[in-house]
Amino acid sequence: MPTLYDVPADALIEAVAEELDGRIEQPDWAQYTKTGVDRELPPQDDDFWFVRSASLLRKVAKSGPIGVERLATEYGGSKKGSTRYRVAQAKQSAGSKKIIRVALQQLEEEGLVETAQGEGRRITAEGRSLLDSIAGDVIDDLDRDDLQKYA
Repeated sequence: MPTLYDVPADALIEAVAEELDGRIEQPDWAQYTKTGVDRELPPQDDDFWFVRSASLLRKVAKSGPIGVERLATEYGGSKKGSTRYRVAQAKQSAGSKKIIRVALQQLEEEGLVETAQGEGRRITAEGRSLLDSIAGDVIDDLDRDDLQKYA
């Protein structure tokens, strides 16, 4: 049986996002907020919330237990100097912790993620089962011969 480690991340995240579309709800404010201070505009994709939630579920499964602070660092980017056109060394900036926190809370309500006291969030058995079953479906749909050995 294939696991989340056996399939390409982008294909798995896309399939999990489709599954989460019916299970969690995008907050009203999500269409107006930026994903980090290094961004100029909010995300333009209609399914941004579900893709980010699926990505978070995968990251928690691979790296868990993991906290919001470390996830914000992973979703961050580089921010230019003090003004837009000034030549300055870029600095690392964190991603939006509010987006990450609310998405993780929604995944917790669905029983896919749980809080580990003092360690952050970790995947539940139900969450691992969901990822692995979707990974099996994704690997069946792929046309790559090197991945068909897992099917």
